[in-house]
Amino acid sequence: MAVRIRLTRMGRKKKPFYRIVVANSEACRDGQFLEVVGTYDPCKQPAEVNLKQERVNEWLAKGATPTETVKSLLAKGVAAAE
Repeated sequence: MAVRIRLTRMGRKKKPFYRIVVANSEACRDGQFLEVVGTYDPCKQPAEVNLKQERVNEWLAKGATPTETVKSLLAKGVAAAE
């Protein structure tokens, strides 16, 4: 089972809000997931990224691979935390 760290869409029409989740790579976008490790709100200025950094690091150590979008959000989240 390949595990990915990716976004799942929440919110209403024209007002997106995303959860950063750890999920099986075969699960659908808004389907089952293993754990919520953060949130991303692109509607706020500037966009808001909240992460459970210790949980993200644990999943990365276990071999989970982030999507391209989540990679850039992780970089922003780490920069904001410093």
